[in-house]
Amino acid sequence: MAPHHRGGAVMAFLAVVVLAYLAGSIPTGVLLSRRRGVDPRDVGSGNIGATNVARAAGPAAGLLTLAGDLLKGLVPVLLARRIGLSNAAVAAVGLSAFLGHLYSCFLGFDGGKGVATALGVLLALAPFGALILVGVFLATVAATRFVSLASLCAAALACPLLLILGYPPGTVAVAAATAALVTYRHRDNVRRLRFGTEPRIGMARVSSVDSGVA
Repeated sequence: MAPHHRGGAVMAFLAVVVLAYLAGSIPTGVLLSRRRGVDPRDVGSGNIGATNVARAAGPAAGLLTLAGDLLKGLVPVLLARRIGLSNAAVAAVGLSAFLGHLYSCFLGFDGGKGVATALGVLLALAPFGALILVGVFLATVAATRFVSLASLCAAALACPLLLILGYPPGTVAVAAATAALVTYRHRDNVRRLRFGTEPRIGMARVSSVDSGVA
């Protein structure tokens, strides 16, 4: 590749990475909740993800937040693939979108727990693996009624599953990174699970508790 072509490819990659981060940083839950006159950061757990948005602004806003956060991970990866970036570069774009959700420049570099955005990234990078992880999540919720535990189980299985399925190293690396950060973001949920204070689906929730989907 000629030097000027190589430089152009690098600039295109960096531009898409920055745009992916900015897309991931869009605080979907905050914007939707404000349309209802509330800020999810002032309600319940203070988290900006679908669970707390549903609590703050209603189920419809929660579902739209879930969809929006998923698309923040999905669309940048599909765009990166569309313009012909390498597999490793496409994976890096997905990680950038995910980090935007966790550390949003529009929220003082704070954000959500990343489950929905990570799912969007993996649906684009590893669709079959992502669907298996959704099955794990749903099965765990059905068996235990703990949404946070379901998120943690799916995160724990993501990297080994994609390795077994033979996905490229960049995709596996992104799965490992997102899983580690999702687990870290659920550290309060892990503590409540240990002490038996984590709410199950259908239980009345204490206002300061978040079930772990964000």
